[in-house]
Amino acid sequence: MQKTATASSPSVLSFLPASIFLMLTGWGGLAAVIYMFPPLVWPRWAFFFFGVLACTGTALPVVAFLNRRFPSNPPPTPGVIMRQAAWFGVYFPMLAWLRWPRLLTPTLALLLAFGLLLIEWLLRLRENSQWRP
Repeated sequence: MQKTATASSPSVLSFLPASIFLMLTGWGGLAAVIYMFPPLVWPRWAFFFFGVLACTGTALPVVAFLNRRFPSNPPPTPGVIMRQAAWFGVYFPMLAWLRWPRLLTPTLALLLAFGLLLIEWLLRLRENSQWRP
């Protein structure tokens, strides 16, 4: 008998349209901001906005695959998978933000990653502890 992922675990293909939309919007917007605008205030904010979209769209299929490959109990909902991809989407522009005034150190990058992982673990722990009759 062939092993498959849990029936309620969302497939990677169900996230591809959102991922492609986010990647095209994010990476296209980043290219436009980098090549067409001087580094003033509003283009800088646009850089971070499009960076979040680009990194979220890029991480979405990877996160969906990892959640499908390593199932958990209860299985993650599509909202959980989007949230986990959004953590990646926030993390990398946050590193770029800290790099601008030269505040980023490897220790700080690891501490931020650990903090985001801790928040996600606590959110999943809370979801697991909910009573469902």
